[in-house]
Amino acid sequence: MDRRLALGMSRIGATALLLLAISGAGLTRGVVTRAAQAARLQTDTSFAGTVARLSEDPGYFDSDNLISNETSYLHAVSKLRALGVSGGAYVGVGPDQSFSYLAAIRPTVAYLIDIRRDNLLMHLMFKALFERSRNRLEYLCRWLGRPVPGDAAAWRDRPIEEIIARVDSLTVDPASATAESAALLRLIATYGVPLSSADSFTIQRFHSEFTRLGLNIRFTSAGRAPRTHYPTLRQLILERDLEGGQANYLATRDGWDFLKELQSRNRIIPVVGDLAGSRAFPAISREIATRGERVSALYVSNVEMYLWRDGRFDAFARTAAALPRDSHSVIIRSVFGGGGGQFHPLNNPGHVSTQLVQALDDFADRHRRSGWTSYWDLVTLGNR
Repeated sequence: MDRRLALGMSRIGATALLLLAISGAGLTRGVVTRAAQAARLQTDTSFAGTVARLSEDPGYFDSDNLISNETSYLHAVSKLRALGVSGGAYVGVGPDQSFSYLAAIRPTVAYLIDIRRDNLLMHLMFKALFERSRNRLEYLCRWLGRPVPGDAAAWRDRPIEEIIARVDSLTVDPASATAESAALLRLIATYGVPLSSADSFTIQRFHSEFTRLGLNIRFTSAGRAPRTHYPTLRQLILERDLEGGQANYLATRDGWDFLKELQSRNRIIPVVGDLAGSRAFPAISREIATRGERVSALYVSNVEMYLWRDGRFDAFARTAAALPRDSHSVIIRSVFGGGGGQFHPLNNPGHVSTQLVQALDDFADRHRRSGWTSYWDLVTLGNR
């Protein structure tokens, strides 16, 4: 081989080896960086870090779920009181109906899990509303896009009926509502949860719906006609427990103040997750155990009906049965009817929904013994 050619090939080979080494180092650094990021995520206990660490990819449900459609939701509060359910860690689904359970139970931490990312965005909006508001009147005004009255501070201890009437008397000012929506988004951006432009638009859309409909807003579903028996937000706030007492989180200054304080300490954590999934719900269970806590209440609404229908109930039940618990831990569920559309035996007249409470110990024992042959069994056996 010609000496000059051999020397050239030698230089090319050396260059190739150098490039390969540099490339390999870059790939290694990339792998190390990703590994380091994953490790940091697992130890990040900030609000945004916890949301990211516990959440999984979102799924689909055919409703915005802006408010609950369970008129019976406060009936569970009476049962929680009778069973001595308090403190601990709370896990629940849905928008703000969980706040009333939190006000009753007074947990140290709450995880609000939902398969829709939109629910997480909704709870970021609620977090900002609590932070921006001094009391219940101001909170409702900001939530519903109404101008905050100049005398709002004087309404701190007023009865909820008077607060509702005051909100009803206020007229929407489009400029004020738009400014409130923008202020909420600016505050939400400080929480550290990454938001896309679509996320920001969704939060604005939610706030616009509450502004447009106010206290008359109802639960709606895509592809299904509106149900006249679904309650308005006004009705939900003014609903009563089984003893006839007011138990919504907005009913008293004390209940709302507890929620505001819990939010300020980042102890209400929204999580994107499937209750029958293999990541988010089990991760919440591990998080509670790591905290040395036990679950006081698991609120599932009527999610179990969909899981049973889709053949995925057992995956949920395995995780629910393994939750850290004690003899006071319960599962709260709602039922809208059973086989043939009949009302549940525990249904209260005047309510389409029925709120049920079951000891988690009993649920776990029945799961271990394969104690259900149907969804109707699930919502009747061991429930009160």
